[in-house]
Amino acid sequence: MKISKANLRILFFLLSDLVIISLSVTVAYLLRFDFSIDDRYMTGLYITTVILVAIRIPLFYIFNLYNISWRHFGFKDTTQLINVVFFSTISLLAITYFLRFYNIVIPRSIIPIEFFISLFLMLALRISKRLYLERYKKNALGKYTLVIADLDKANDIVKRLNSYESNYFPVAIVSDIDDEIKLNGVKVYSYKSFQKSSIGYEAIIIDKDLDVKELLRELKIPLNCDIKLAVNYEEFNTALKDISVEDLLARHPKDLDKEKIKSFVYGKTILITGAGGSIGSEISRQCEKYGAKKLILLDHSEYNLYSISEELKSIEKVSVMQTVLDKTLLEETFKKYQPDIVIHAAAYKHVPLVEENIYEGILNNIIGTKNVIDTAIKHNVKKVVLISTDKAVRPTNVMGATKRVCELYAQNSNGNTTEIVAVRFGNVLGSSGSVIPKFQKQIEEGGPLTVTHPEITRYFMLISEACELVLQAGAIGKGGEIFILDMGEPVKIVDLAKKMLELSGREDIKIVYTGLRPGEKLYEELLLDESDASTEYESITIAKTTSYSLDKLNEDIKELLIVKDKLKKLKEMVPEFHHQKNS
Repeated sequence: MKISKANLRILFFLLSDLVIISLSVTVAYLLRFDFSIDDRYMTGLYITTVILVAIRIPLFYIFNLYNISWRHFGFKDTTQLINVVFFSTISLLAITYFLRFYNIVIPRSIIPIEFFISLFLMLALRISKRLYLERYKKNALGKYTLVIADLDKANDIVKRLNSYESNYFPVAIVSDIDDEIKLNGVKVYSYKSFQKSSIGYEAIIIDKDLDVKELLRELKIPLNCDIKLAVNYEEFNTALKDISVEDLLARHPKDLDKEKIKSFVYGKTILITGAGGSIGSEISRQCEKYGAKKLILLDHSEYNLYSISEELKSIEKVSVMQTVLDKTLLEETFKKYQPDIVIHAAAYKHVPLVEENIYEGILNNIIGTKNVIDTAIKHNVKKVVLISTDKAVRPTNVMGATKRVCELYAQNSNGNTTEIVAVRFGNVLGSSGSVIPKFQKQIEEGGPLTVTHPEITRYFMLISEACELVLQAGAIGKGGEIFILDMGEPVKIVDLAKKMLELSGREDIKIVYTGLRPGEKLYEELLLDESDASTEYESITIAKTTSYSLDKLNEDIKELLIVKDKLKKLKEMVPEFHHQKNS
């Protein structure tokens, strides 16, 4: 049976410590008795050795001294070793007092002699590899690494790197406020002092909660460096992951109000349509996180519904395999489960596909939304949150136009006991059909990366951030609002492609421009006009209200389904719809 590297290390140090303890006791006795030990003291020599082995070896296990990386043995490990050896020596001193009652004499003078010999030999053994590597084979210690985090988190990261075999050797800690101190033997620099320093490093480990994009810009760190993110801080369990383009685009909204979200979600029965999709599944996770009482997961895709149902472990849930187009079945679901909140995420969102399937896009997006809203009102649901899109603003494609009609229906159906709000935002990172998975696949295949136009830009947000803000907007909505999430600055898709190539180390791959696709526009917008209402949160604003007679809207929707020229009818309903037909 093959012995692991970790077990070999433990075995090596255990045997070494046994030899060191035996040798230290013997040398201490020889020094005490001028190298001529009387026979009557030999029993004491053996008993001293047994006592120290019985105390020290278990303590080394308890305090994880056998789990420490030999090549990374550091200051804190030295302190711990001294404490354990000192405690065992004090214990031996106490035991010698009681042994006198049994006529076993252990000279007290050998105790401090043994202490210093053992301590010297144990420390010498443990720091020997690091001293050798630092002097002759520096690269064997691992990549010289910067740790960028506040002191508490940096301490956890450094402990992790120094306590286990690692490919990273911390040479400096960079913190936003601390400077000119040492932590676990590693010097701490402020951002300013780091910029003036000439520290040599090959890798960087960054606290995932920092603004990575801003940090790399401020500290002038190239993307092609080996950059890792620390993703948790349980003692000795700091996990690392590669930096991704999502980390560079993440916004981390400063006004995320978790208490407001919790007050909205906690203890509620929530029905989520499209629960297995990118947005719906993340909304489901957030509802679980914030303490919803029960989730009604509704989706027409068997696989997607199964996947999210299996993932949610700590909440009561019901999986309903159903389409929002079947109003009769929808009525039964609402009647049976009586949700407090409905979050409508089910929709066709892929622009080119909807362009090729106009009727299906109209049916699924508009009629599906109408069915959900009408049923929610009939069953006195307290609040309905409609997931909308920036493509509903001055739409140039059918998908955007259908979502604008959905917004109009939501805004003008509001009333009675049901509060209906819509939340509009841009592209979410990592969603199905988004550009990032597409680029990743193209990089894996050796390229090229295909971009439709050198000037095309999009807004991006992490799915988790978007969904939390959706719930926050739902919490503050009174009915009739179209909330707009602050998506930050728009990103050029070609710049995104370049960043992904830099991160992957494949800057040899070419970028090819293929031309705009049908319905695609260069710039997405989040507002028709200037927002005419603000909220208490900078990340959430409210679009200008658009009045549309509900009776007229219902008649128009009926006509839209049967009329031959559906694009013409959509343009009547959404005057700002300027269909872009060609690439």
